[in-house]
Amino acid sequence: MSTPLGEYLRARRAQVTPQEVGVPTHGVRRVPGLRREEVAMLAGVSVDYYTRLEQGRERSPSPQVLDALSDVLRLDDDARLHLYRVAGLTPGERQTAAHDRVAPELLRLLDNWSAHPAIVVGRAYDVLACNPLADALFQGFHRERNLMLRVFLDPDAPTFYPDWDQVARATVAGFRLLAGRTPNDPRIREVIAQLTRHSPAFVTLWQRHEARAKRLESKRLRHPEVGELTLSIQAFDVRSAPGQELIVYSAEPGTPSADGLALLGTLAATRDREARQA
Repeated sequence: MSTPLGEYLRARRAQVTPQEVGVPTHGVRRVPGLRREEVAMLAGVSVDYYTRLEQGRERSPSPQVLDALSDVLRLDDDARLHLYRVAGLTPGERQTAAHDRVAPELLRLLDNWSAHPAIVVGRAYDVLACNPLADALFQGFHRERNLMLRVFLDPDAPTFYPDWDQVARATVAGFRLLAGRTPNDPRIREVIAQLTRHSPAFVTLWQRHEARAKRLESKRLRHPEVGELTLSIQAFDVRSAPGQELIVYSAEPGTPSADGLALLGTLAATRDREARQA
């Protein structure tokens, strides 16, 4: 049996075109607007769960799910308020910077930069996406995807960053600038709380209240496979998802760092090929 929530979701889904959310289309579409599976993918929930919402078999979505659906369905503040009401909830403060999904176009751009490590970070410096070379450069993000936690809590960080003091100070300053946009964001507060408990170095830097955006800079990294690399870093705000940043690393052509980065790419490609053949 349908519910007001299910009816509202279906109606709004029909009003959002694939082009508006960057979903590629092929052939004739049998439904107006987005398909259920497309909404589910963009909102980060399972197709079965979203189907239950529309069909009235799931009646208690979390605020996080409602916020994700609000973004996918392009709801303004009034429409979002109505979504919360038909779901039986009262909305909290809207976190406009809390976009944790990376647009498909941006993912394709990352893959096209095969010679340059590139990552997309979210509002709390969580790595939301990376290309294979960046994954190899940072030796994988399976252990820890948050750059703040990696800098301050990873025991290997001072080795990986020969200029750790400078890196730590710049990282904290950039984090504070982002945090100022949405100071009540739960993920930002969670990262701050964890670092406050476990890193006196972070506490010292955080108390300086420095706020500074990332700019074109160079950073030295010491990689266990290819040695020391000096890389230029450029950061770009992702306009379609406030709070996200695209960070691209590059080496000066003809330098040992460029050779090391090329070698790292070869090693990563070899490992990937061997893994697929295994």
